Amino acid sequence: MNKDKIFKLAKGFRGRAKNCIRIARERVEKALQYSYRDRRTKKRDMRSLWIQRINAGTRIHGVNYGNFMHGLMKENIQLNRKVLSELSMQEPYSFKTLVDISRTAFPGNKNVVHAPKKEGLSMLV
Repeated sequence: MNKDKIFKLAKGFRGRAKNCIRIARERVEKALQYSYRDRRTKKRDMRSLWIQRINAGTRIHGVNYGNFMHGLMKENIQLNRKVLSELSMQEPYSFKTLVDISRTAFPGNKNVVHAPKKEGLSMLV
């Protein structure tokens, strides 16, 4: 890369990294490596966030994430995790119908035992 392009990419860097060509070249190269790497980790992070949201939404209705997704697969409902997480947050009634469909499709969803509710001081005694 030529000097002008490096200084253009180094705009906003701190110290001599923005106006000394040797340091700017190293910092720009490292910044490009970070951006390349983090474009891939961003996809992983978003997928794990979607899975956490779906899991939270399904546990409210007494089904865990794995059984919910297996039930959807058996019913041939092809919604991706991004859409399912949005449904769990924005459209709880629609999401509940999906959970019910998944529950009927997969027998492992029916015998889910809810944990007893903990109330106040009674759990200390």
